[in-house]
Amino acid sequence: PGKLDVGTAVGTDGTLTVIRDTLDMLREQGIDMKPEDIPRDDPAVYEMISAGDTDGVFQLEGGGMRTFLTNMKPSCFEDIIAAISLYRPGPMESIPRYIQGKQNPSSIHYETEKLRPILDVTYGCMVYQEQVQQVFRELAGYSLGQADVIRRAMSKKKHAVIDAERIAFIHGDPARNIPGCVANGVPEDVAGSIYDEIVDFANYAFNKAHAVSYAFVTYRTAYMKCHHPREYMAALLTSVLDNSTKVAEYIAECRDMGIKLLPPDVNESDADFTVSGENIRFGLVAIKGIGWGFIEELKAERESGGPFRTLDEFCRRMVP
Repeated sequence: PGKLDVGTAVGTDGTLTVIRDTLDMLREQGIDMKPEDIPRDDPAVYEMISAGDTDGVFQLEGGGMRTFLTNMKPSCFEDIIAAISLYRPGPMESIPRYIQGKQNPSSIHYETEKLRPILDVTYGCMVYQEQVQQVFRELAGYSLGQADVIRRAMSKKKHAVIDAERIAFIHGDPARNIPGCVANGVPEDVAGSIYDEIVDFANYAFNKAHAVSYAFVTYRTAYMKCHHPREYMAALLTSVLDNSTKVAEYIAECRDMGIKLLPPDVNESDADFTVSGENIRFGLVAIKGIGWGFIEELKAERESGGPFRTLDEFCRRMVP
């Protein structure tokens, strides 16, 4: 919800199917791998992402996102989580600051050292809703429940609640057992500045738990494209058969990757796109006018009677 469209053609469910289909093809080749077996620290995958080679990678498609990635140069899983969270209206303003902090740690500034353990993972930038809650808890002494109530008020732009809470954040509220920032050693002007930043950003802050879930899918698709490109692109092409624009884009991507798309073949093609040697064989279901019934009959005849040798033989065997 609220995500900027970055050109991803396949939704989360469809992408999980693509990963499953890729693993199924690998299993047929004797490579038995489960999604959880995929390592999250593969340097080659991050090099591919940092080069902007992300066509077909979940959540990382689109020219703007690729430019962001080439500038950011993700080097760890946390960077993938942050990229997904930052590339949206609002948080995008923090992108230059995030990139600068990642590339030059000495440029990171914390208004109080109490912020360091909360924001160090995002190079001093406030990116996630959970960080907003942590600031309320660690700096002002809010309970988890109290911090979440304020976080929700901010996300829903309840200005009256937000304005009223400033005093409690800075000076505390004995009635709710909230000591406040000043009592915890944070100067009043610093606390006010931090509160202003929270108010500006909390409406856009992304839920990190949600971003992590997306990042797992993102990274796994990137891993498959990097290490098993033929199987992955075959599964991806099958997933977008009803979108001619994306089919054309992914065929072009295959060409750029040095993978040929072989024409349909009655002796080799399956319903879906499949791997054929170093290339990909066109799937029969993508051909207009050919239905599943005919494809199943073709496969059964091919299995029982062997390959077709001539057009005449094909016609006699398929149309008794």
